[in-house]
Amino acid sequence: MQPTLLILAAGMASRYGSLKQIQEFGPSGETIIDYSIYDAISAGFGKIVFIIRENFAAEFKEIFEPKLKGRVAVDYVYQDMNSFVGDHAVPADRTKPWGTAHAILCAKNAINEPFAVINADDFYGTDSFVKMAEFLNNGCKPNVYSVVGYELGKTVSEHGSVSRGVCEVNAAGNLAAINERTKIYPENGQIVYEEADGSKHPLPANTPVSMNFWGFHPSVFDLSQTLFNEFLDKNLSNPKSEFFIPIVADEFIRRGKGEVKVLPTSAKWFGVTYKEDAPGVQASLSALVANGEYPDNLWK
Repeated sequence: MQPTLLILAAGMASRYGSLKQIQEFGPSGETIIDYSIYDAISAGFGKIVFIIRENFAAEFKEIFEPKLKGRVAVDYVYQDMNSFVGDHAVPADRTKPWGTAHAILCAKNAINEPFAVINADDFYGTDSFVKMAEFLNNGCKPNVYSVVGYELGKTVSEHGSVSRGVCEVNAAGNLAAINERTKIYPENGQIVYEEADGSKHPLPANTPVSMNFWGFHPSVFDLSQTLFNEFLDKNLSNPKSEFFIPIVADEFIRRGKGEVKVLPTSAKWFGVTYKEDAPGVQASLSALVANGEYPDNLWK
Protein backbone atom coordinates (compact mmCIF):
# COMPACT_ATOMS: atom_id res chain seq x y z
CA MET A 1 0.00 0.00 0.00
CA GLN A 2 1.48 3.34 -1.03
CA PRO A 3 1.92 5.97 1.68
CA THR A 4 -0.25 9.06 1.94
CA LEU A 5 0.80 12.70 2.18
CA LEU A 6 -1.26 14.80 4.61
CA ILE A 7 -0.97 18.52 3.85
CA LEU A 8 -1.84 21.00 6.59
CA ALA A 9 -3.64 23.75 4.70
CA ALA A 10 -6.39 24.87 7.09
CA GLY A 11 -4.59 28.14 7.82
CA MET A 12 -3.96 29.15 4.21
CA ALA A 13 -6.92 31.49 3.85
CA SER A 14 -5.97 33.49 6.93
CA ARG A 15 -2.35 33.81 5.82
CA TYR A 16 -3.09 34.85 2.25
CA GLY A 17 -6.34 36.74 2.73
CA SER A 18 -7.84 34.89 -0.22
CA LEU A 19 -6.88 31.60 -1.78
CA LYS A 20 -6.89 33.32 -5.16
CA GLN A 21 -3.93 35.28 -3.91
CA ILE A 22 -1.70 32.28 -3.20
CA GLN A 23 1.66 33.49 -4.34
CA GLU A 24 3.05 32.04 -7.54
CA PHE A 25 6.78 31.31 -7.44
CA GLY A 26 7.47 28.82 -10.23
CA PRO A 27 8.10 29.74 -13.89
CA SER A 28 4.62 28.57 -14.90
CA GLY A 29 2.80 30.03 -11.92
CA GLU A 30 3.41 27.15 -9.50
CA THR A 31 2.93 27.70 -5.79
CA ILE A 32 5.19 26.12 -3.19
CA ILE A 33 2.55 23.48 -2.46
CA ASP A 34 2.69 22.35 -6.10
CA TYR A 35 6.35 21.41 -5.71
CA SER A 36 5.67 19.36 -2.58
CA ILE A 37 2.91 17.42 -4.33
CA TYR A 38 5.09 16.89 -7.39
CA ASP A 39 7.93 15.56 -5.22
CA ALA A 40 5.56 13.31 -3.29
CA ILE A 41 4.13 11.75 -6.45
CA SER A 42 7.63 11.22 -7.83
CA ALA A 43 8.71 9.55 -4.57
CA GLY A 44 5.81 7.09 -4.72
CA PHE A 45 3.11 8.56 -2.51
CA GLY A 46 -0.26 7.24 -3.63
CA LYS A 47 -2.69 9.72 -2.09
CA ILE A 48 -2.85 13.36 -1.10
CA VAL A 49 -5.11 14.38 1.78
CA PHE A 50 -5.64 18.10 2.31
CA ILE A 51 -6.61 19.42 5.73
CA ILE A 52 -8.64 22.55 5.01
CA ARG A 53 -11.51 24.55 6.46
CA GLU A 54 -14.94 23.92 5.03
CA ASN A 55 -15.63 27.58 4.37
CA PHE A 56 -13.06 27.70 1.57
CA ALA A 57 -13.38 24.12 0.29
CA ALA A 58 -14.95 25.02 -3.07
CA GLU A 59 -12.31 27.64 -3.82
CA PHE A 60 -9.51 25.31 -2.75
CA LYS A 61 -10.74 22.46 -4.95
CA GLU A 62 -11.06 24.83 -7.88
CA ILE A 63 -7.35 25.58 -7.61
CA PHE A 64 -5.96 22.08 -7.11
CA GLU A 65 -8.31 19.54 -8.68
CA PRO A 66 -7.57 20.48 -12.31
CA LYS A 67 -3.85 20.04 -11.65
CA LEU A 68 -4.06 16.72 -9.85
CA LYS A 69 -6.88 14.93 -11.66
CA GLY A 70 -5.63 11.63 -13.06
CA ARG A 71 -2.23 12.01 -11.37
CA VAL A 72 -2.89 10.96 -7.77
CA ALA A 73 -5.80 10.10 -5.47
CA VAL A 74 -7.01 13.16 -3.55
CA ASP A 75 -9.17 13.54 -0.46
CA TYR A 76 -10.22 16.48 1.70
CA VAL A 77 -10.67 16.68 5.45
CA TYR A 78 -12.09 19.66 7.31
CA GLN A 79 -10.53 20.94 10.51
CA ASP A 80 -13.44 22.10 12.61
CA MET A 81 -13.25 23.54 16.12
CA ASN A 82 -15.80 21.01 17.39
CA SER A 83 -14.19 17.92 15.87
CA PHE A 84 -12.95 15.24 18.29
CA VAL A 85 -13.57 17.37 21.39
CA GLY A 86 -15.78 14.72 23.00
CA ASP A 87 -17.78 16.03 25.94
CA HIS A 88 -15.80 19.26 26.13
CA ALA A 89 -17.85 22.38 25.34
CA VAL A 90 -15.84 24.75 23.14
CA PRO A 91 -15.85 28.23 24.76
CA ALA A 92 -17.67 30.96 22.85
CA ASP A 93 -14.53 33.13 22.78
CA ARG A 94 -12.45 30.43 21.13
CA THR A 95 -11.64 31.52 17.56
CA LYS A 96 -8.16 30.04 17.08
CA PRO A 97 -7.94 26.48 15.66
CA TRP A 98 -6.72 23.82 18.08
CA GLY A 99 -3.36 23.40 16.32
CA THR A 100 -1.42 21.08 14.05
CA ALA A 101 -1.85 17.87 16.08
CA HIS A 102 -5.62 18.43 16.15
CA ALA A 103 -5.47 18.87 12.36
CA ILE A 104 -3.88 15.42 12.07
CA LEU A 105 -6.54 13.95 14.35
CA CYS A 106 -9.22 15.31 12.01
CA ALA A 107 -7.83 13.02 9.28
CA LYS A 108 -8.40 9.88 11.35
CA ASN A 109 -11.20 8.55 9.16
CA ALA A 110 -9.41 9.31 5.88
CA ILE A 111 -6.08 7.53 6.42
CA ASN A 112 -5.44 3.85 7.09
CA GLU A 113 -1.83 3.57 5.93
CA PRO A 114 1.55 5.04 6.94
CA PHE A 115 1.56 8.74 6.12
CA ALA A 116 3.66 11.88 6.12
CA VAL A 117 2.63 15.34 7.31
CA ILE A 118 3.85 18.66 5.89
CA ASN A 119 2.93 22.32 5.98
CA ALA A 120 1.19 23.57 2.85
CA ASP A 121 3.43 26.56 2.22
CA ASP A 122 6.93 25.26 2.91
CA PHE A 123 9.37 23.92 0.31
CA TYR A 124 10.93 20.68 1.55
CA GLY A 125 13.02 19.41 -1.39
CA THR A 126 13.18 16.19 -3.38
CA ASP A 127 15.62 14.39 -1.09
CA SER A 128 13.35 14.71 1.94
CA PHE A 129 10.40 13.12 0.13
CA VAL A 130 12.57 10.25 -1.09
CA LYS A 131 13.85 9.63 2.44
CA MET A 132 10.36 9.81 3.93
CA ALA A 133 8.85 7.47 1.32
CA GLU A 134 11.59 4.94 2.04
CA PHE A 135 10.84 5.12 5.76
CA LEU A 136 7.07 4.85 5.35
CA ASN A 137 7.40 1.87 3.02
CA ASN A 138 10.01 -0.05 4.98
CA GLY A 139 10.51 1.28 8.51
CA CYS A 140 7.24 2.68 9.80
CA LYS A 141 5.57 0.67 12.57
CA PRO A 142 3.09 1.30 15.40
CA ASN A 143 6.11 1.95 17.62
CA VAL A 144 8.35 3.70 15.07
CA TYR A 145 7.62 7.19 13.74
CA SER A 146 9.96 9.69 12.08
CA VAL A 147 10.78 13.33 11.49
CA VAL A 148 12.95 14.84 8.77
CA GLY A 149 15.95 16.63 10.25
CA TYR A 150 17.08 19.64 8.25
CA GLU A 151 20.43 21.34 8.72
CA LEU A 152 19.75 24.57 10.59
CA GLY A 153 21.96 26.58 8.26
CA LYS A 154 19.72 25.66 5.34
CA THR A 155 16.57 26.98 7.04
CA VAL A 156 17.43 30.44 8.38
CA SER A 157 16.32 33.75 6.90
CA GLU A 158 18.53 36.69 6.04
CA HIS A 159 15.68 39.06 6.81
CA GLY A 160 14.96 38.40 10.48
CA SER A 161 14.80 35.83 13.24
CA VAL A 162 12.96 32.52 12.90
CA SER A 163 11.54 29.88 15.23
CA ARG A 164 12.86 26.35 14.88
CA GLY A 165 12.36 23.06 16.65
CA VAL A 166 15.94 22.11 17.52
CA CYS A 167 16.27 18.32 17.65
CA GLU A 168 18.27 16.44 20.24
CA VAL A 169 19.33 13.19 18.58
CA ASN A 170 20.64 10.19 20.52
CA ALA A 171 23.37 7.77 19.45
CA ALA A 172 20.81 5.53 17.71
CA GLY A 173 19.68 8.40 15.49
CA ASN A 174 16.39 8.77 17.32
CA LEU A 175 14.75 11.92 18.60
CA ALA A 176 15.42 12.52 22.29
CA ALA A 177 13.67 15.92 22.51
CA ILE A 178 12.67 18.98 20.52
CA ASN A 179 13.54 22.35 21.98
CA GLU A 180 11.60 25.23 20.48
CA ARG A 181 13.93 28.17 19.90
CA THR A 182 11.84 31.18 19.02
CA LYS A 183 14.56 33.63 17.99
CA ILE A 184 17.27 32.21 15.72
CA TYR A 185 19.27 34.36 13.33
CA PRO A 186 22.69 34.68 11.67
CA GLU A 187 25.12 37.06 13.35
CA ASN A 188 28.78 37.73 12.65
CA GLY A 189 29.28 34.62 10.55
CA GLN A 190 27.51 32.22 12.90
CA ILE A 191 23.98 31.24 13.88
CA VAL A 192 22.71 32.11 17.35
CA TYR A 193 19.52 31.74 19.31
CA GLU A 194 18.44 34.40 21.75
CA GLU A 195 16.79 33.74 25.10
CA ALA A 196 14.07 35.88 26.64
CA ASP A 197 16.67 37.56 28.85
CA GLY A 198 18.66 38.63 25.78
CA SER A 199 21.48 36.12 26.20
CA LYS A 200 22.76 34.60 22.96
CA HIS A 201 23.98 31.08 22.32
CA PRO A 202 25.64 29.74 19.15
CA LEU A 203 24.19 26.81 17.22
CA PRO A 204 26.25 24.87 14.65
CA ALA A 205 24.95 25.20 11.09
CA ASN A 206 24.52 21.41 10.85
CA THR A 207 22.25 21.23 13.93
CA PRO A 208 19.19 19.14 12.96
CA VAL A 209 15.89 20.99 13.14
CA SER A 210 12.31 19.97 12.51
CA MET A 211 10.39 21.82 9.81
CA ASN A 212 7.16 19.91 10.52
CA PHE A 213 7.79 17.04 8.10
CA TRP A 214 6.71 13.95 10.06
CA GLY A 215 6.16 10.28 9.28
CA PHE A 216 3.46 8.41 11.21
CA HIS A 217 1.79 5.03 11.49
CA PRO A 218 -2.03 5.23 11.76
CA SER A 219 -1.62 4.26 15.42
CA VAL A 220 -0.86 7.93 16.02
CA PHE A 221 -4.58 8.74 15.77
CA ASP A 222 -5.54 6.88 18.94
CA LEU A 223 -2.61 8.37 20.83
CA SER A 224 -3.51 11.85 19.56
CA GLN A 225 -7.11 11.44 20.72
CA THR A 226 -5.94 10.49 24.22
CA LEU A 227 -3.52 13.40 24.38
CA PHE A 228 -6.05 15.85 22.95
CA ASN A 229 -8.53 14.91 25.67
CA GLU A 230 -5.84 15.55 28.27
CA PHE A 231 -4.93 18.82 26.56
CA LEU A 232 -8.54 20.01 26.63
CA ASP A 233 -8.89 19.09 30.30
CA LYS A 234 -6.03 21.47 31.09
CA ASN A 235 -6.32 24.17 28.43
CA LEU A 236 -9.97 24.46 27.39
CA SER A 237 -10.38 27.92 28.93
CA ASN A 238 -7.20 29.33 27.34
CA PRO A 239 -8.30 30.84 23.99
CA LYS A 240 -4.74 30.86 22.62
CA SER A 241 -3.67 27.34 23.61
CA GLU A 242 -2.74 24.98 20.76
CA PHE A 243 -2.20 21.24 20.48
CA PHE A 244 0.98 20.89 18.41
CA ILE A 245 2.56 17.87 16.70
CA PRO A 246 5.72 17.98 18.89
CA ILE A 247 3.47 17.46 21.93
CA VAL A 248 2.38 14.13 20.46
CA ALA A 249 5.93 13.16 19.50
CA ASP A 250 7.31 14.05 22.93
CA GLU A 251 4.61 12.09 24.74
CA PHE A 252 5.03 9.13 22.37
CA ILE A 253 8.66 8.95 23.48
CA ARG A 254 8.14 9.91 27.13
CA ARG A 255 5.42 7.32 27.72
CA GLY A 256 7.52 4.55 26.21
CA LYS A 257 5.24 4.04 23.21
CA GLY A 258 8.14 3.88 20.78
CA GLU A 259 10.83 5.87 19.01
CA VAL A 260 10.98 8.70 16.49
CA LYS A 261 13.74 8.31 13.93
CA VAL A 262 15.40 11.48 12.68
CA LEU A 263 15.83 11.26 8.91
CA PRO A 264 18.75 13.52 7.91
CA THR A 265 18.40 15.33 4.62
CA SER A 266 20.71 17.41 2.47
CA ALA A 267 17.72 19.33 1.08
CA LYS A 268 17.43 23.07 1.51
CA TRP A 269 14.17 24.16 3.12
CA PHE A 270 12.69 27.50 2.30
CA GLY A 271 9.50 29.40 2.91
CA VAL A 272 8.19 32.93 3.15
CA THR A 273 8.63 33.89 6.78
CA TYR A 274 9.06 37.54 5.77
CA LYS A 275 7.80 39.26 2.61
CA GLU A 276 11.44 39.98 1.82
CA ASP A 277 11.99 36.22 1.52
CA ALA A 278 9.77 35.98 -1.56
CA PRO A 279 12.36 36.99 -4.21
CA GLY A 280 14.80 34.47 -2.75
CA VAL A 281 12.22 31.70 -2.93
CA GLN A 282 11.52 32.53 -6.56
CA ALA A 283 15.24 32.63 -7.36
CA SER A 284 15.83 29.29 -5.61
CA LEU A 285 13.06 27.60 -7.59
CA SER A 286 14.31 29.13 -10.84
CA ALA A 287 17.76 27.74 -10.11
CA LEU A 288 16.35 24.25 -9.44
CA VAL A 289 14.45 24.38 -12.73
CA ALA A 290 17.53 25.62 -14.58
CA ASN A 291 19.53 22.73 -13.10
CA GLY A 292 16.97 20.24 -14.41
CA GLU A 293 15.65 19.17 -11.01
CA TYR A 294 12.13 20.25 -11.99
CA PRO A 295 10.42 20.84 -15.33
CA ASP A 296 9.55 24.44 -16.16
CA ASN A 297 5.87 23.43 -16.00
CA LEU A 298 5.08 20.85 -13.30
CA TRP A 299 1.62 19.87 -14.57
CA LYS A 300 2.02 20.13 -18.33
